[in-house]
Amino acid sequence: MPARSLEKTLFAFILTGYVIAGALYAIYTPPWQAPDEPAHFNYIRQVAEVGCCPRIEIGDWQSAYLSQLTTSRFAPEHLDRLESIQYEDHHPPLYYLLASVVFKLTDGDLTALRLFSVALGAAVVCLSYFISCSIAPDQPQIALGLMALVAFTPQHLSMMASVNNDALAELVVALALLLLIRYLNLEEVPIWQLGLIVGLALLTKITIYFLALIAPLAIWLKWRRQGGRAREFLRSIAIFLAVAVLIGGIWWLRNLAVYGFPDFLGLAAHDAVVADQPRTADYIAQHGFAVYLSQLTRTTFNSFWGQFGWMALPLDGVLGGWIYRGFALLKLAGLAGVILAARRSSSENRNETHSRMSADAIIVLLAMMLLVALQFIYYNIEFQQWQGRYLFPALIPIAYLLACGLDFGRTRLLSQWEALRWLTPLGMMSLFALDIYLLFWVIAPGLSP
Repeated sequence: MPARSLEKTLFAFILTGYVIAGALYAIYTPPWQAPDEPAHFNYIRQVAEVGCCPRIEIGDWQSAYLSQLTTSRFAPEHLDRLESIQYEDHHPPLYYLLASVVFKLTDGDLTALRLFSVALGAAVVCLSYFISCSIAPDQPQIALGLMALVAFTPQHLSMMASVNNDALAELVVALALLLLIRYLNLEEVPIWQLGLIVGLALLTKITIYFLALIAPLAIWLKWRRQGGRAREFLRSIAIFLAVAVLIGGIWWLRNLAVYGFPDFLGLAAHDAVVADQPRTADYIAQHGFAVYLSQLTRTTFNSFWGQFGWMALPLDGVLGGWIYRGFALLKLAGLAGVILAARRSSSENRNETHSRMSADAIIVLLAMMLLVALQFIYYNIEFQQWQGRYLFPALIPIAYLLACGLDFGRTRLLSQWEALRWLTPLGMMSLFALDIYLLFWVIAPGLSP
């Protein structure tokens, strides 16, 4: 089969596999057994029944009731007050406005809303492929490897098949990243489009507000490379900010009217409502900083790959305990390949204007990873939230670097066999089987009441 035809076939297989796996997770994951799913569902319900937008208030967070729900695995006899779980009401409204249409059409069917998230996730999976192709158009095996990692990472698949605003947030991030890379590649991408996508991010989720820094970085990188005038750079920044703030400012003004100055994001109101959440300072005082750091690192790593339900179902004992070890080896192999590839690229392409991978695009990817990591650290300074899913806004950059590193290792060891060029995406596609196993033999029985 010609290489181009095989590339298209693998693309179709990955996308189809994601849709099948995502639909199965949406259908067979026990109801409400995804982080914060009842609160996101109730936001949608309020928008559908009353209109936009709800206000977070004292009583929306009920730790004792939530504990009863999670410990009983959401047993039906405890669901009588489920509608009172509304502690996500501070979020920007775009996802909930869109999902409210599905809610009305399906009479609030949970599975239908989950499938809506799966559809958004399918767009993320496709965009991840095009992002990679924009960075390294002659390396389709890396694009497909990235695509498969985004599609079949177990925890990510689980989150894309649940009711929450993460799927739309990641879609906005992927669209922004694709536009930024094409902009850096000197394609016709007007500045106002960058402002538009960042403005939509401001209406989607606070955890993707980092795009408001990434876009100016890309504008500066392109301006520096082209050697333009300072006036041109300032004009581009002004257009970008005007469009982005005009869109996001609508939500900020609403929050100021509801919560008062200076709480334009509603975060102070949220923190007051969830005041009895576990605090980092309390944990350190009780256990010490060394224990805290160890638990933070381990739990974050594990839950990035798979720790299901409300963090109640880790995979330490599943398949002989080799799941986390396998992902650790995958990460180490990818990281080693990235380091070796960077050293080789530096020595071979020192005087070239354009290296194998666009330097500016890689800077944007690394900056995204750094900002997301800093967000995670900042959040955990106050609250004890060791959840790897908070790193998923940077999943595409992370998966891209892993795919690059793994493929570099293949070229070093197996380059003489051209047929093995597709080994990286085929290896990542094997995660589909793991996803199905985890759903029917771990998640469904382990989280059912």
